Amino acid sequence: MAQLNLSIPPALKDWVDSRVLEGRYSSASDYVRDLVRRDQEAAMDDSAWLRGLVAEGLASGVIEKEPEVVLREIMAEHPARGD
Repeated sequence: MAQLNLSIPPALKDWVDSRVLEGRYSSASDYVRDLVRRDQEAAMDDSAWLRGLVAEGLASGVIEKEPEVVLREIMAEHPARGD
């Protein structure tokens, strides 16, 4: 396994130590590995979400109207509320 040394402020070190003392993690390294894995999963989820939006946009086709006309139609369908 590769090794990574990092420096953190005392307040963050105390936080990591408290998480380990709770018993959910066996060590600070275990805690940091879990955080990195979660970040990787979130990044993959974001990428999948964006790819889905791109695919939806590509599948929707091309609108032949001028952008200004489309915006006016959208704003007419959803008038601003006076709240």
